[in-house]
Amino acid sequence: MLIAIDAGTTGVTTLLFDTSLAVVARATREFRQHFPAPGLVEHDAADILAAVDATLAEVAGHPAARGALALGITNQRETVFALERATGRPLARGIVWQDRRTSQDCARWRAEGRAELVRRTTGLVIDPYFSGSKIRGMLAHVDGLAARARRGEVVFATVEALVRHHLVGGGEWSTDTTNASRTMLFDIERRTWSDELCDWLGVDPAWLPRVVSPRGDHGRTSKRVCGLDIAVHGLVGDQQSALLGQGAVEPGSAKNTYGTGCFLLVQCGAQRPTAVDGFLTTLACDVRGDTSFALEGSLFMGGAIVQWLRDGLGLVGSAAETEALAASVPDSGGVVLVPGFVGLGAPYWDADARGALLGLTRGTTRAHVVRAALEAIALENAELVELVRSGAGLAVRELVVDGGASANDLLMQLQADFAATTIVRPAETAVTGRGAAVLAGLGAGLWERADAVPRPPTRRFEPALASAERARRLADWRAAVARTLTRHDGARPGNT
Repeated sequence: MLIAIDAGTTGVTTLLFDTSLAVVARATREFRQHFPAPGLVEHDAADILAAVDATLAEVAGHPAARGALALGITNQRETVFALERATGRPLARGIVWQDRRTSQDCARWRAEGRAELVRRTTGLVIDPYFSGSKIRGMLAHVDGLAARARRGEVVFATVEALVRHHLVGGGEWSTDTTNASRTMLFDIERRTWSDELCDWLGVDPAWLPRVVSPRGDHGRTSKRVCGLDIAVHGLVGDQQSALLGQGAVEPGSAKNTYGTGCFLLVQCGAQRPTAVDGFLTTLACDVRGDTSFALEGSLFMGGAIVQWLRDGLGLVGSAAETEALAASVPDSGGVVLVPGFVGLGAPYWDADARGALLGLTRGTTRAHVVRAALEAIALENAELVELVRSGAGLAVRELVVDGGASANDLLMQLQADFAATTIVRPAETAVTGRGAAVLAGLGAGLWERADAVPRPPTRRFEPALASAERARRLADWRAAVARTLTRHDGARPGNT
C-alpha cells in the first residue's frame, strides 16, 4: 500500500493505493479561499494543514493502511508562505499562485530589462504567478517580517515543504527541485538557489528550504502529529506529479491537466530543451523519479471557468450540467469567451488582460454561453499544442489528460477536434495523487522505473473536425484574445 497527499488549490485529497495503483480509499476536504481585494487570493496555512490531518486520519483508518510502505506529497505550486522557522507557525496568510498583486512590480522589472536573466537562469518569465515576487512583496508589506528574516527566524516555503515539515514533526525545511523551479529564484541547470536572483529580489538563500530530489528519503511522519509512522519518499509539484502519474517519462510524451487551471507538460529528459514560444522551461521527474526537464504551457483558467458559470453567473447548478446543456446546441452561435479573469498565462503572459464575452446577439442563449465556455478551454489548449508542434517540432499525435474537467466527454471531443490530436483519458482521472504514489513506490523500492508501474484502462477521443473549419476556429480565437491584451511589445514574452 502507498499513501499520496494531494494538497491542491481548493482542497486536500489523501489517497490509499494498492501496489497495482488502484485506489483503495480516498478522503477529501476543501478549505477556505480568501479574496481580500480584486486580484488577490490568499490561503491560511492552518486550514491546509487541518485538511491534511483530517484526510490522512480518515485514510489511515482503513484496515489496508496498516501495511502502507511509503507516502508521497504533491501540491499546488507557486503558492508561498512566510513561516516561523523554528515552529512552522504562519506569520501571514500565504499568497496563492493565482494572486496578481505584484503585476506592477513585474511590469517594471520587464521594462528594466531583467527578463533575459530570469529566462536564462530559471526558464520562467517575469510574472506574478511565480513565488519570487510574492516573497519580495511579503518582505515589503508584512510588518516586522524583514527584520525577523534578517535574524534567521523566517523560512519561505511552498505547500509541499509546509506539509512535509508538519507531518515529520519539525526539523529541517526542504523542498524538491520541481517546486523550487517555480519560484523565479532557482537555477534550473546548476540545481541551486541563484545568488544573483535572490540578491535582486532581496531574498537571502538562507531563508529558503534545502532543495532535494523528488524521489528520496524525506523523513518519516511523526506518530504524535498524524498517528502514522511511515517514510516520506516523494515530494513533487502537482503538474509534474500528473506527468509522472500519466507515465509520460519518455522525451516527447505529453499530458494536459484540466484542474482549476490547465497545464500542458511535455517531457524533455536530461537535456534542457530548445525554447518554444510562450512556454516555460521547468523541472520534472524522469523514469526513476529523479530530476528532468520539461516544457510547460500554463493556463490560469480551466475548470475554474465552469465554476464561474455555476457560482458567478448561475447558469448551471452543477459542473456536470454543462455537458448536456452545451451539447443541446450545435455550436456556440458565434460567441467566444476569453477567460482572462486573472490575466492570461501561456502563451501571452499578460497579467493585466481581463476576460471578455464576445459575439453576443439577441439569439444568444444560456446554452450558447456554456458551449462557448467549454470551447474556450479546448481552444486555449489547442493553441498551446500548435506551439509545441511549430516550436519544438513534436507531432503531439496523442495527449493524455487528467483533472476534474477531463471527465466531460464533450469537452474532450472538442479538445480532440481543435487540437487535431487523439485524447487519451485514463479511467481514473485524478492522476496527480497517482504520481506522488509512484514516487513513494520508487523510493520504497517497489519499482525501479516508472515505466514498470501498472497502467489504468483508457478511453480515446479521435479528432473529427475538418481542417479548414479547425483553422477558422483557431483564427477566430486568436482574434478574440487579441482584443483583450494590454501588452503589445512584439514577440510573446514567454520565450524560454
